[in-house]
Amino acid sequence: MRFVDANVFIHAFLDPKRPLQPHELKIKEAAKGIVLRLEEGEQMATTVVHLSEVATIFESRMPPSDALEVLSSLMSLPNLTTHGTSGEAYRSALRVAEMLGLSVNDGLAYTTMIDNRIIELYSFDRDFDGLSDIKRLTE
Repeated sequence: MRFVDANVFIHAFLDPKRPLQPHELKIKEAAKGIVLRLEEGEQMATTVVHLSEVATIFESRMPPSDALEVLSSLMSLPNLTTHGTSGEAYRSALRVAEMLGLSVNDGLAYTTMIDNRIIELYSFDRDFDGLSDIKRLTE
C-alpha cells in the first residue's frame, strides 16, 4: 500500500487557468496515471485531512456539484483507505512537522505512514525527499 498526497488529486482533476509549462504537463499526466491506478484497484491510503485539503481547493475552483462528484467518487473506492485523525494525532503531526521542517499536513502524512508501516507515497511535494525512511514516488 502507498500513501497518496492531496496534491496528486489536485493535479489530476483541476483544470488550470493558464496554459501549463512542459514540466507542469508532465506532473498533470503523472497525477492522472496515479489516479487511474487507484481507480483500477491499486491499494492506497490517505487521511481525512488530506481529502479535506482537496475538498477546499476543489470547492473554490469547481462548480460545487462537480467537486462533490469527484470527492464522492474517491471516497467510494474500496481500495482507498482513509485514515481518521484525532486531536492527539494532529498534535503529534505538529511536533514532527516542527522537528523535520515540514508543513503540518505533511507531518500528518508522515506520521500516518509510519504508524501504518507505509514506506512509499505518491506526491509531487519535494519536502518529503529529505525523509530517509520513506520514498516519494511521482508516477
